[in-house]
Amino acid sequence: MFHTLITLLKYLINIIDFIWLTIIMWLCAFLPESINRHYYFPLFRIWCRFFVRAMGVELRLHQKNLHRLPSRYILIANHPAAFEDVGIPALFPVRSLAKAEVGKWPIVGRISVASGTLYVKRDSKESRKAALESMVAAVNNGQNIALYPEGGCTGRRLNERFLNGAFEVSLRTGVPIVPIFIHYESQQDFEWQDPYTLPQKIWHMMTTQNPRANYYLFDAIDPAHFKDVEEYKQAVYTQYKEWDQRYLAE
Repeated sequence: MFHTLITLLKYLINIIDFIWLTIIMWLCAFLPESINRHYYFPLFRIWCRFFVRAMGVELRLHQKNLHRLPSRYILIANHPAAFEDVGIPALFPVRSLAKAEVGKWPIVGRISVASGTLYVKRDSKESRKAALESMVAAVNNGQNIALYPEGGCTGRRLNERFLNGAFEVSLRTGVPIVPIFIHYESQQDFEWQDPYTLPQKIWHMMTTQNPRANYYLFDAIDPAHFKDVEEYKQAVYTQYKEWDQRYLAE
């Protein structure tokens, strides 16, 4: 009984901490960009960590890489759940590519915009082209970016193909790709698929019996080893299929 009360108290404290920090982040998001550029992104990463704690998720980074991460990189990952949107920046200093609708969400959208998130309208060819140029510019300016080559949340199993974006940015900038494979031990509670809404899935994650999230980090992949986008993309996709079989074996 005493252990249960202590656990509940810690849980409530984490939620309260997240709420007050969210209020601060939302208010600061209205400050001029000339001010926010100096501190908002580091605070955003702290906010992501508070978000993870408030949800009660055990975020575990498994460093399978044999070499140190390069100073500049393009991070990619599979996208089984919505949790990656806070899990990835909680662990890595990356600006994410997100669907344009996220920027219009109340409170969270304002925070996302102020933190420097890049956006794309997935069904618009013009928007995808603009997003590609924005990613190239961000990488050339020394920023690390994160995106999901499946093109959206696809559930626990890997999609049938990768999109070109990450690989084209890598080839154009010469900056390597750092791959992460994500595995949630309670897959059904975490994966985001119809008919559930985002608030429903957040509730599922917060109330799961197994809250462990495994993020497997592998060595950077040098774009100089590939002649074009298609070869690059297929080589990385093949590797992801192997990880899919290894970590999600039935």
